[in-house]
Amino acid sequence: MDLESVKRLLENGQGTENESSINSLPTRLFDPFILQGLHVDLVEPGRLICSMKVPPRLLNNGNFLHGGATASLVDLVGSAAIFSTGAPISGVSVEINVSYLDAAYADEEIEIESKVLRVGKSVGVVSVEIRKKKTGKIIAQGRHTKYLLVRSKI
Repeated sequence: MDLESVKRLLENGQGTENESSINSLPTRLFDPFILQGLHVDLVEPGRLICSMKVPPRLLNNGNFLHGGATASLVDLVGSAAIFSTGAPISGVSVEINVSYLDAAYADEEIEIESKVLRVGKSVGVVSVEIRKKKTGKIIAQGRHTKYLLVRSKI
């Protein structure tokens, strides 16, 4: 692909009539966009199990769950697991990694399990596994490290 084609690929939608409609979307749209349809099946201190059918809006060009959506699920469900320990905030991301092992397709039911590995005074670490609910086959494994903002005692 030539350089101009790469540029057009990344700038798609800028300077067109779509740009104004995209910019007029409500703020804080991203989390609900990813989480719409998610069901919490189990919540206990330091552990969550959620499930959802993969919606068409989260598919990539290959018609399977987008890697960015997968990473967002690791982020959001992992952060919720930190909250489940009683932490007043879930912090800010320091590191996130995701290993993609299989694909999930539209309307396929997936399960997301998040386990807290550690929540200390300033750092929280969670492990998140996304798998096919029907077979248990792992789609992705992630680990998320978050800095937990230390509250001033003043």
